[in-house]
Amino acid sequence: MTATVKYDEVEVGQELPAVDYPVRRRDLVMYAGASGDFNPIHWNERFAKAVGLPDVIAHGMYTMAQGGRYVTDWAGDPAAVLDYGVRFSSMVVVPDDDQGATITVSGVVEEKLTDQRVVVALTARSGDAQVLSKARAVVRLA
Repeated sequence: MTATVKYDEVEVGQELPAVDYPVRRRDLVMYAGASGDFNPIHWNERFAKAVGLPDVIAHGMYTMAQGGRYVTDWAGDPAAVLDYGVRFSSMVVVPDDDQGATITVSGVVEEKLTDQRVVVALTARSGDAQVLSKARAVVRLA
């Protein structure tokens, strides 16, 4: 991804390269500690399966954070993200193996606004599932 993206260098319809974010069980445990969300569906396989889930699942906010990370990495400045919102559309199932899961995030410049701002539409997938929908960020570029 580009270190600093300039407003004049982007066009509506421009596709941003996809980035893979690996997710392991240890990532979920660390996220639970940081967020205070210790729901066992995010770390205890036996519990997750007992409540009808296929396996441990990533926190929705963890998944959303990977989309935010994608946008800030692309823009080159976390403060550049002025607005960000998503809907959760599917789970990120995280098996307890060396591979875990992967969240793949890509984007497209959907609109150029005034004041150096752009709207970026994001796509986030894990396996065959779209895990975030209606994911949009408003970003002020250099």
